[in-house]
Amino acid sequence: MTLVKKHTKPRWLRVKLPTGQAYKNIRGITKSHNLHTICESGNCPNMGECWGAGTATFMILGNICTRSCGFCNVMTGRPLAVDVNEPKKVAQSVRIMKVKHAVITSVDRDDLKDGGASIWAETINEIRKENPATTMETLIPDFKGKKEDIQKIIDAAPEVVSHNMETVKRLTKKVRIQAKYDRSLQTLKYLVDAGMKAKSGIMLGLGETEGEVIETMHDLKDVGVQIITIGQYLQPTKKHLPVFEYVSPEQFKKYKDIGSSLGFKHVESGPLVRSSYHAERHIR
Repeated sequence: MTLVKKHTKPRWLRVKLPTGQAYKNIRGITKSHNLHTICESGNCPNMGECWGAGTATFMILGNICTRSCGFCNVMTGRPLAVDVNEPKKVAQSVRIMKVKHAVITSVDRDDLKDGGASIWAETINEIRKENPATTMETLIPDFKGKKEDIQKIIDAAPEVVSHNMETVKRLTKKVRIQAKYDRSLQTLKYLVDAGMKAKSGIMLGLGETEGEVIETMHDLKDVGVQIITIGQYLQPTKKHLPVFEYVSPEQFKKYKDIGSSLGFKHVESGPLVRSSYHAERHIR
């Protein structure tokens, strides 16, 4: 695996500023209607490309998470009360922005009895009612592995359901402090067994080995995951886990080839790949 000194950001991580008429149109809509997308708040490098393809990612259940993952820049603490009108607001945002494929994600809400699953289901249903031609991907938490809560997502039937492993088994406790590797796999298996198109993603550059990455890919394939994304971890602030290495594009290409040989239906692997990258293609 190609290593680069962690204080030196390599040229392949440099991106052009987003352009294009479709990007400009959506940017104007989000500003004028005071809409919130993870694309903007997360300063995603693929924002222009995704918006140009009619894809946008929304975060529900507030912006305060009950977990404290070492890679994530979302605020940790005691969340505010759930906004019962949020499902309708998100659905209206999708309509106003003319989104063709909506990706929905959320903070972890371990403070709620059902982990927020009811709001999740209501949001999916409202988007479908308001935007019948829009397809959806839901990037869900593990809901502590509670099948009755995961089932609420399944019953709402989004086109794709995603749950990210984020890293390899050895590093899970360090990277995803309150999460469990095997519990995430079981969450994905439950989705697959229920007939859902399941997707997962991992980040590289946290100290994992090539063998561990391949092992994780095998684990995901074994539970029936069909789509996988692999991207480079970037440190949000100095308080977060440091970048152990910058993985070369050639190594990402190798993982893409391995994933294809394992039988995944779709593999996105590259330094700038994020969970929702090319999400509109994953429903096919």
